[in-house]
Amino acid sequence: MSIISKFRSYWRSFFPIRDIQSALGIRAAVSQEMIEISELWYDCYVGNAPWLGEDIDHNIVTSLGLEKSVVRELADIVTNEMTVDVDKDELKEALDYVLSELPSEFQKGLATGAMVIKPTGSGRGVQFIPQSEFLPVEYDSEKRLKSVVFPEVRKIGEYWYTRLEYHKLSKRADGTGELRITNTAYRSGQQGVLGVQIDLKAVEDWAQIEPEISYPTDRPVFGYYRNPLPNVIDSSPAGVSVFDNALNTISLADRQFSRIDYEFDSARRRIIADEQGVKKLSDGRTVMGANIFTPLDIEELFKEFSPEIRKDFIDGLNEYKREIEFQCGLSYGDISDPQSVDKTATEIIAAKQRKYNTVTAIQKRLKTCIEELVYAIAFWKAMTGSNYSVTVNFKDSILTDEEAERRQDIQDINLGVMSLVEYRMKWYGEDEETAKKNIPESAEVIE
Repeated sequence: MSIISKFRSYWRSFFPIRDIQSALGIRAAVSQEMIEISELWYDCYVGNAPWLGEDIDHNIVTSLGLEKSVVRELADIVTNEMTVDVDKDELKEALDYVLSELPSEFQKGLATGAMVIKPTGSGRGVQFIPQSEFLPVEYDSEKRLKSVVFPEVRKIGEYWYTRLEYHKLSKRADGTGELRITNTAYRSGQQGVLGVQIDLKAVEDWAQIEPEISYPTDRPVFGYYRNPLPNVIDSSPAGVSVFDNALNTISLADRQFSRIDYEFDSARRRIIADEQGVKKLSDGRTVMGANIFTPLDIEELFKEFSPEIRKDFIDGLNEYKREIEFQCGLSYGDISDPQSVDKTATEIIAAKQRKYNTVTAIQKRLKTCIEELVYAIAFWKAMTGSNYSVTVNFKDSILTDEEAERRQDIQDINLGVMSLVEYRMKWYGEDEETAKKNIPESAEVIE
């Protein structure tokens, strides 16, 4: 039985979908199941997977955090290898803030299947919204998010307040594009229920928000990222978590980890002693602590009990990790023990190629997202007609041997096609001015 079907009863309902559809007169572009599984992915990512806790055999299952390990590995290599250049200072300031937060925030998009990076329209404020926290209404022919609802929920006193920010792209009668943003507020005495509509001014932070406003544009004013994985859940254009294919294996690994934890606990050195050899306190406890056994009918006064940890348990956990790496498009050793990866050279190359393909596909989607985000920032700054340009590049270090790349760069220096300044900027992370100061005066040819 799959994890999704087995733990269906554990799912919470973040979105009162029927209430939202009725209130706004819309129809969601995804199924109820898709909404629920997006929430499940997020719960797994933050360490609240439904299989954790006490199982049916009364064993305590704890999380090994493999979901977070998978998304962190992918997020780190994707964002660390990305460089973004914008030729307008007004846009660069806001974008630099996004890039500083992206390595951590991007993990939520990888975990939940998709994410929106949305400028707030003031200053350099930006919201990173995972797929578990927005409701898709319409996608275009290229599976790009076109119309969407962003719910914001707050609990004030005994009531739950919800603001629905609805972005809708459409065509005007003259064929030009129009973006209409509406904001409505609701109050309920129960979580997960939209309740009755109220004035936006009822919540202080929402008092200055316009109930409805339209803009002449045919593009969304946010960046949208979606994982490059097929959606076999409801066949909608919604994104799928990078660890969805490994959920069952992750649950088995968590159980295996809990068995190992029990083995470590049970393997603590103990002394088996006759009651006559152990002094007891008035409350019945022994003065030598809980690591003393006092079985009956024992001939020896003391006997050591030192069981060995079962190595096959640890090896079994490592096999689960390798399978997760394969299912999530990672290389062997990314989350498993790299010292125990007994693979042929061909298998290792294939694993690196698999990870390269995964990362490259993610990078292409993220590049589009960043380009859309720059447009959104330019939109709110009234700079869409300023002929700005944005360049997004990525390195290919997964398949590239760093030492081989260094040797090639040294050869390029000797051939005169690369300068020492460029070399120091690339390999030492220095800016141009610092690199120039650090070049030895006698430097001519590097061997």
